[in-house]
Amino acid sequence: MTMKKQMVVYGSGRHTVPFLNYIAKATGKEKPNMCFIPTASGEDEQYIASFFDVCSQIDVTPQVFSVWINSYDQKESFEEIISRMDAIIVGGGNTLNMLAIWKAQGIDVALKKAYDNGVVMGGGSAGSLCWFNGGTTDSRPKELSIVGGMAFIDKSHCPHYNSETSRRPLYFENIKTGKLSDGYACDDRSAIHFIDGEVHTSVSLNDENHSYYVYLKDGEIVEELIPSTIIS
Repeated sequence: MTMKKQMVVYGSGRHTVPFLNYIAKATGKEKPNMCFIPTASGEDEQYIASFFDVCSQIDVTPQVFSVWINSYDQKESFEEIISRMDAIIVGGGNTLNMLAIWKAQGIDVALKKAYDNGVVMGGGSAGSLCWFNGGTTDSRPKELSIVGGMAFIDKSHCPHYNSETSRRPLYFENIKTGKLSDGYACDDRSAIHFIDGEVHTSVSLNDENHSYYVYLKDGEIVEELIPSTIIS
């Protein structure tokens, strides 16, 4: 039996009850193991605390995945830890640094294996950007630039679509000039649920936040609204 490959991405890296609860339900498990990977924020303590706070309001077993380990204390491989999870939530922060660490440690490979085996992947900001083939990031000094992702979904991505004014025109420009492929944009409080790499549905926290498919047609940018359901 081939497992469904599932991914739920949203525009902001902030933990919210509705999105994490939605991901928990997508696992189909009663009390899923939900693992937060806060690499991009340098494993920020307040960010980790907010994850536990949100998880205390839903029916999950929360865990945090640290890359800052040593072989004396950690006797399980990263792959073993990831493979035990039902859902993985990747946090926001510096996408470039996160991906560099993951690659050095083989975490990218472990995540791909887990995704292929039906572990639900999720996250926002750096935690959504990483799953696509590329997008714009604030991970380098001075200005927004392009970062390549792991391409679990072979489209580009733009998070923070409605909250950072420079994001949208730059995303349009990069698709128009061929620096980025067609792709998906999420407002901060909107999510897209992919199954087997295709859009299954979109869910939003209110009717001001939306998700879009953005592509080039006859040399012009088309921004197609993905209909969404409001969840709370």
